[in-house]
Amino acid sequence: MASGKIKSGLLSICLIVTASHAQVKPLTSAQVDSLVNKSMQMMPLAGIAVAVVKDGKVIHAKGYGVTSIKTKEAVNENTLFGIASNSKAFTAMALGILADEGKLKWSDKVVDYIPEFKMYDPYVTAHFTIQDLLTHRSGLGLGAGDLMFFPDGADFTIQDVLKSFQYQKQTSEFRTRFDYDNLLYMVAGEVVARVSGMPWTTFVETRIMSPLGMTRSAGMFQNLKDKKNVALPHSAEPTLKQIEQYTEPNSSFAAAGGIYASVNDLSKWMLLHLNDGKYGDGLKQQLISAENHNEMLKPHTLIGFNRKSNPAVRSHLNAYGLGWGINDQNGYIIISHTGGLPGLLSKTTLVPELNLGVVVLTNTDPGGFAFETISRMIVNSYLNSKVDMLTRAAGWVKDRQSHGDSVTTAVWNIVKNAKSNFNLANFTGTYHDNWFGDVIIDLKDGELWFTSKRSPKLHGKMSYYKANTFAVRWDYRDMECDAFATFSLDEEGKAMGIKMKGISPNIDFSFDFQDLDLKRIK
Repeated sequence: MASGKIKSGLLSICLIVTASHAQVKPLTSAQVDSLVNKSMQMMPLAGIAVAVVKDGKVIHAKGYGVTSIKTKEAVNENTLFGIASNSKAFTAMALGILADEGKLKWSDKVVDYIPEFKMYDPYVTAHFTIQDLLTHRSGLGLGAGDLMFFPDGADFTIQDVLKSFQYQKQTSEFRTRFDYDNLLYMVAGEVVARVSGMPWTTFVETRIMSPLGMTRSAGMFQNLKDKKNVALPHSAEPTLKQIEQYTEPNSSFAAAGGIYASVNDLSKWMLLHLNDGKYGDGLKQQLISAENHNEMLKPHTLIGFNRKSNPAVRSHLNAYGLGWGINDQNGYIIISHTGGLPGLLSKTTLVPELNLGVVVLTNTDPGGFAFETISRMIVNSYLNSKVDMLTRAAGWVKDRQSHGDSVTTAVWNIVKNAKSNFNLANFTGTYHDNWFGDVIIDLKDGELWFTSKRSPKLHGKMSYYKANTFAVRWDYRDMECDAFATFSLDEEGKAMGIKMKGISPNIDFSFDFQDLDLKRIK
């Protein structure tokens, strides 16, 4: 979501940056136009918005394409996009403001503010700090528990989230490894709410957006005052189509990825960070102290380190701060974050030493990953680096889709010819997972069907695959998330439990089927 979701293959592409010894001039506004137009010609894209700030000024802010392929309304600099996990930096900022006011400390224990918070281990529960909520080093696996809100439409509450961690599987020792998560940012949003006495969305809108003049933005879609100029989500796999809009069920969930904003408004957000938390005429006002702002933008969790970097890359460090990713390139520190929701991808990038900020918002997934490639090419033009990342990304996307299609096609071809000797009635019943709730397996016209009681979009026909495994094709088709369901059987052949995993290698990590442990309860 929410995900600041950068797939490993895309990350590899982004790090293949050829350094040029010749001086590379920064892209002009006209060249940015050309770059975006080229991207839109190479890969299916509905709309894009781009803003660049440099030396305290907005030097480019423009929209391209359409908000919807159905309405054909044009994207402009004020078009609102769901920025997904770029919202996480706002959550960190909110906590920093509360720290400035003496209402909390980064080192405070979460249980001091949320007594019902409970992790997988008593020691971890007792020592889990507010800062730990923001640093992706909890010991839980990648995207743990995201299935509670992916796809949207489930009825899970923040109380369900708070209870879920005790049932999640620990995959690493506490504070030892980076594994991106969303649910703990929801807990951080709940801390903001309990300390401030107002919902996270209200705090962000009144204490951050309003002072900065982000007049069109809101903490989540439901809070938008004007919904006329909003980019609607699209999928480009296999062809461009408009898909259903993802909506957060409540304010606490929005703390991980709920904000809607325009590049015009996000330019003000970037300028705030490039000015060390200062804003307004003459930069006379301070939204967050320099000390707590620095706390956000310094490394807290190491992701990777190379003592001797590849000369073509010139990057040594990859780390995570508080709501921001941090790496170096060509001698400069790059602070950035991505965001991803169904059909909406975005990236914000800051280069403090160059007083440079770039934000790219798109409403097409994957769209050649234009949010990433366009951002990189604009930034690289200031870093004396130049490479045709659009061509590289287009090739990678094509290979990715081809590989994913080959895997899923092979599975469904096996399903077409597979014959089961099982008595399917032995598989029907109610199965329970401690954090996801109940799943019903029943028979309809001689076929097994899977129904999640709490996440209604996870409903689909189960077709026999091989051994004790069935392939589930969901009615929900906005994202590729079909899954295998493998039954465990007792000595009489009656199903006792289900283990699951995604079928496609391209499945988004937020569909964490592998974390389910479904046991028959009746």
